[in-house]
Amino acid sequence: MEQITRAKLNYLNIAPRKVRLVAGVLRGLPVSEAEARLMLMPQRSARPLLKLLRSAIASAKNNQKLEAASLFVSEIRVDQGPILKRSLPRAMGRATPIHKKLSHVSLSLTSGASRASRFVIQPPVKKEKKPEKHTSVEKAKKGGAGEHMPKDKKYGRDGFFKRIFQRKSV
Repeated sequence: MEQITRAKLNYLNIAPRKVRLVAGVLRGLPVSEAEARLMLMPQRSARPLLKLLRSAIASAKNNQKLEAASLFVSEIRVDQGPILKRSLPRAMGRATPIHKKLSHVSLSLTSGASRASRFVIQPPVKKEKKPEKHTSVEKAKKGGAGEHMPKDKKYGRDGFFKRIFQRKSV
């Protein structure tokens, strides 16, 4: 029996026409492929849709105990939300109306026969913090002041200051 998981994203501050361009690519794809495509898309609406997709996957795993490998995007619908009406001042006391359109996105995931995954998405690896470097004051106490500064070939270790203060005054 097919199980359906739904997720909604309301009041997305991007015009529905622009969101539909990205959403149309996702229809019918397995979630791993849909996630991979969204991660590589340059459009601004790809990021919120990726967040929505991941939310739906997490909901399916947690609430309905489904495997992510068996899920695919069965339906994705982008509807128009409210329009924010603003105005732009123009010449001779006129004003031009600006309509800022918002979107409502609804996503449905369906569990089906699990297919072989074409993509393996690995979460980003967190970098370990490097030990803090000593400041120049601490190095001066130890007798090694200036060692952290890059050496200048022509003027020695403090090349920048020598170049600045060696100039003739105008």
